[in-house]
Amino acid sequence: MSSNITANWSYPTSVKLGRGRIKELADACKSLGIKKPLLVTDRGLASMAITKNALDILEDAGLGRAIFADVDPNPNEKNLEAGVKAFKDGGHDGVVAFGGGSGLDLGKCVAFMAGQTRPVWDFEDIGDWWTRASLEGIAPIVAVPTTAGTGSEVGRASVITNSQTHVKKIIFHPKFLPGVVISDPELTVGMPKIITAGTGMDAFAHCLEAYSSPFYHPMSAGIALEGMRLVKEFLPRAYREGTDLEARANMMSAAAMGAVAFQKGLGAIHALSHPIGAVYNTHHGMTNAVVMPAVLRFNRTAIEEKISRAAAYLGISGGFDGFYDYVLKLRSDLGVPETLTAMGIAADRIDELSAMAIEDPSAGGNPVAMTLENTKALFSDCF
Repeated sequence: MSSNITANWSYPTSVKLGRGRIKELADACKSLGIKKPLLVTDRGLASMAITKNALDILEDAGLGRAIFADVDPNPNEKNLEAGVKAFKDGGHDGVVAFGGGSGLDLGKCVAFMAGQTRPVWDFEDIGDWWTRASLEGIAPIVAVPTTAGTGSEVGRASVITNSQTHVKKIIFHPKFLPGVVISDPELTVGMPKIITAGTGMDAFAHCLEAYSSPFYHPMSAGIALEGMRLVKEFLPRAYREGTDLEARANMMSAAAMGAVAFQKGLGAIHALSHPIGAVYNTHHGMTNAVVMPAVLRFNRTAIEEKISRAAAYLGISGGFDGFYDYVLKLRSDLGVPETLTAMGIAADRIDELSAMAIEDPSAGGNPVAMTLENTKALFSDCF
């Protein structure tokens, strides 16, 4: 396969994948009827060349040049409020969500909340709460990922941290799904090694947990399996050689696949990682990678046969044990800390973190039911 991977997909939304396709950004906006977009990204990306180039493209096409970048690494409701204000004050009619998970999640949420009168917490992913939303005024979204991890560009939710309680909440609505996605691997070339590793392991965690979740969704299971294979083949390459565009394009695909697959459910990796990220502000994907082996051990009895099948597909011998050893080796090759202690976290808040973990929506998809007792033991095992 050459490095010039190009594709137009209509699943799960319109996806334009290929190098240099950022130049189609203005056309993507126009196809959704957007005349005055607000580009939403995070502080780190705001001054980077890829972001300035995207703004140039919009400006040259007569779509203005507006950016909102007051976004924290774990975006919260204060960032959201400021973003909605910028959207309304600027008279915008659409959002270009640009960046990694934080920029994409906040951008999607700004477009959604621009049309709401209720507080954002009323749309948490619980039952049919999403039906409370007013459809009037939800702005169209073009998503432009600059990392290959969360897959938020093809997701129907955003993760917003409550700045008061430090709890990560999943805000859901079908209209969160962007109308057009531009996946240009050239935008991910500048990612530092540690971010390539963390975001890549996030994609792997999404696929692994979706595949392992006990819910019935064979389509998602199939996507998760091939997503894991792409990570296995291409993440080490992208990590070693950041300019390998074939590896970068395949990792963008794997990230999108992870987010499509986890409709089937997530599990304890995310249930542990969300509270740690909310309390200690750690990188989400890297935290997933740190707790992954402990969660595999925890779930072994329930997933041994499934993981053996996955191992066979991935060309790993030795069934569950072979797969487990592969994960350990992948982590060490990517410089992932071995434990939460090595990540710089003290084991003094296990009770609090465990209480948060069993309340996390991801906990319900874990193959082994999570209780306060076994979750405390699982957390201890991560230190």
